[in-house]
Amino acid sequence: MTAQPPVPTGEEALPCVAFTVLSPRAVRASVLTRGPWDPQHQHAGPPIAMVCRAIEAIAGEHGLTHIGRLTANLLRPLPIGELEIEVVTDYSGRNAAHYSARLWGQGKELARFTALAQREAVLVLPEALDGHPLPQAPRTPAASEPHRMPFGKRLAGYADLVENRIASGTFFRGRCAAWFRLQRPLVEGEVPSGYQRVAVAADSGNGISAVLDFARYSFVNSDLTINLLRRPQGEWICVDARTLLAPNGCGLAESRLFDEAGLIGRATQSLAVRQRG
Repeated sequence: MTAQPPVPTGEEALPCVAFTVLSPRAVRASVLTRGPWDPQHQHAGPPIAMVCRAIEAIAGEHGLTHIGRLTANLLRPLPIGELEIEVVTDYSGRNAAHYSARLWGQGKELARFTALAQREAVLVLPEALDGHPLPQAPRTPAASEPHRMPFGKRLAGYADLVENRIASGTFFRGRCAAWFRLQRPLVEGEVPSGYQRVAVAADSGNGISAVLDFARYSFVNSDLTINLLRRPQGEWICVDARTLLAPNGCGLAESRLFDEAGLIGRATQSLAVRQRG
């Protein structure tokens, strides 16, 4: 597999960051968030990461530093432009808190979220536990071949926000494991958390593991649920994904998530599968 060029072939300039923070609740998305389905719409990963960022900030005030679960219900396409993020604490206890959030844009509610934040504590585990040591990704980033997402080659977008390396399989040809690393910041002057890095990557599971021809079918996800057993470490996140389809126009993409130390969790996406044209 031949490495692809890291920048689009068109004339559209690349912004420096994915989002500009306008206020504590408002952000503006740049074209680095552009997704594969429509040039006016975002890939869901980056805005989900920004909602995760807002939830992390509130949870951190209570000493709850692990995001154990994040669920995004995607109600409408996410336009490239100004977004407003609203976070509500549903319950906060000693060891866990539940949050809900809403994402607004162009006067419409675009997405709803729920999240679980947990308090971390040092725990010595017994030896020889079932499933341990935790599984590793198929290959390390250093041993995986660079490859560009096979869409958006003439317009700036998500494929310019992330760097990809293939750990196993091939993009858009069934089960595939790919490493993701942010090439540009989500927000100027900030280092994204591991949770934000996971959110950016995990929403790509249905894309990298597509089993249908992208030119003839759409397979848009209506949600994303991420479950994490520990804090992600480092810049690289691996998504080992596969797509399963039913003859009723519905499907499921499921992914194992890794950092360079091993398994960190799983993600699922519910798909609406339609023939184009």
